[in-house]
Amino acid sequence: MQGGLLTGLISRQRAAAVGAAELAGHVPGGGRHSARHTHRRDPGASTRPRSGPVRVREAGWRARLGDDLAPVGGFLAGKFVSHVLLGALLGAAGSAVELSLDARVLMQLGAGLLIIVFGLSQLGVPGFRGIVVEPPASWMRIVRRRARSQAALAPALLGLATVLIPCGVTLSVEALALASGSALAGAATMGVFVLGTGPLFAVLGYAARKAATAWRSRLAVVTGLIVLAMGLYTLNGGLQLAGSPLAADRLAEAAGIISPEPVDTSAASTVDGQQTVQITADADSYSPGNVQAQAGVPTTLVVHSDDVRGCIRSFVIPDRDIEEILPVEGDTAIDLGVLEPGQLRYTCAMGMYTGVITVV
Repeated sequence: MQGGLLTGLISRQRAAAVGAAELAGHVPGGGRHSARHTHRRDPGASTRPRSGPVRVREAGWRARLGDDLAPVGGFLAGKFVSHVLLGALLGAAGSAVELSLDARVLMQLGAGLLIIVFGLSQLGVPGFRGIVVEPPASWMRIVRRRARSQAALAPALLGLATVLIPCGVTLSVEALALASGSALAGAATMGVFVLGTGPLFAVLGYAARKAATAWRSRLAVVTGLIVLAMGLYTLNGGLQLAGSPLAADRLAEAAGIISPEPVDTSAASTVDGQQTVQITADADSYSPGNVQAQAGVPTTLVVHSDDVRGCIRSFVIPDRDIEEILPVEGDTAIDLGVLEPGQLRYTCAMGMYTGVITVV
């Protein structure tokens, strides 16, 4: 999700900048060739001796690399600051600073819609072509005359905001910060997490920046389609997390495109009037995906963790407003109370992995 936001934002920034440069090439007194030359030239090249073309090209290459990495650098800097502060709060104050499940659902749906807008804008869909996310003009004046700073400011603000976006992996790390019981240890936990994921975001941001220079080529269309797919995937995860009937798999089931998950009757048992439903969480799924349980009986759901990693560790039952961070190994018991006929769906914190308890 964060990769989609970063890719979409940088692609739109760069595409807008390239379009502005091309328009400037038609201004009287400055042809297209001269405008392009001015845009790409190393600012310090005119002060260097002409006898050193290799040094000029090397400096120009370094300047372009700095320009391309400035936005993702701003994003990572903003993300680092917000996550370190959150880690310190979690370590010192505990769960009082955690977002509610409803708030995280809204954030994920909003993020998905924003990524979709970026994708449609990149593809040149009418009504979306001119969309570029920028900070307020008053903020931009602070960094005027610094092109790289201006390019990095919007991604930096996005990086700050990513601390509010739901992510199962991030929630797992937040649980570690919470368990640390120390502001310093919590800040260190979240800070190291951001540094560890930094290289991947750097690659994504750099690739988006370079791809956007080919705004009028097929590469720009491919970039737009990828960003659009990221947005739809993120939005669908939010719908899953909200338990919405508009989620893709539920629409596909209703239309008969896919068959419902087979019902497993062996995962539920009743002893002395108390029903126990057991499912297993492993590295890439919850199983069985559809468990049959009996209505009208007090029920405990036992989630058995088998080397659980990543997003699956954050276990959510939207209809009950229940959320648990599963251990890597071991069992987690969840009191479901007396079940009523129908379906009780569960999911990871991003709606990527799902399952259902069918109550009859």
